[in-house]
Amino acid sequence: MIATEMKNKKVLLVTEDEPSLRGALRDTLLGEGFVVLEAVNGVEGVKTALRERPDLILLDILLPKMDGIAMMKTLRGENEWGKNVPIILLTNVSPNDENINKTVAENDPAYYLVKATTSIGEVVERIKERLSDKTSTSD
Repeated sequence: MIATEMKNKKVLLVTEDEPSLRGALRDTLLGEGFVVLEAVNGVEGVKTALRERPDLILLDILLPKMDGIAMMKTLRGENEWGKNVPIILLTNVSPNDENINKTVAENDPAYYLVKATTSIGEVVERIKERLSDKTSTSD
């Protein structure tokens, strides 16, 4: 059934280790008509992303086994799809950290959203914006 759904709907990968937030994101995104894949750590996230090739990845930075920064770098270095898949970082890690800033700049996420100041509704809007940018044609 998921293969049929995936042909008609945008597929998102939510990589988040906090069960309550992951569930809230999943439920909201399903309600918005997306197909939602889930991963609870960076290793699982990389495997799922490379296998399923979602249209967009929502990624926490602080994850067990492999953090979100390492996951993003791995995907960006993997292949053409990995270099271009939109990634939205959703985290409570301060964007003021120099190493974080450098890595974020090098790996070009679509957005860097801070959990404490971003509602799930705003996350949905950013996802829709990024996916519509990706599918629109430029002159």
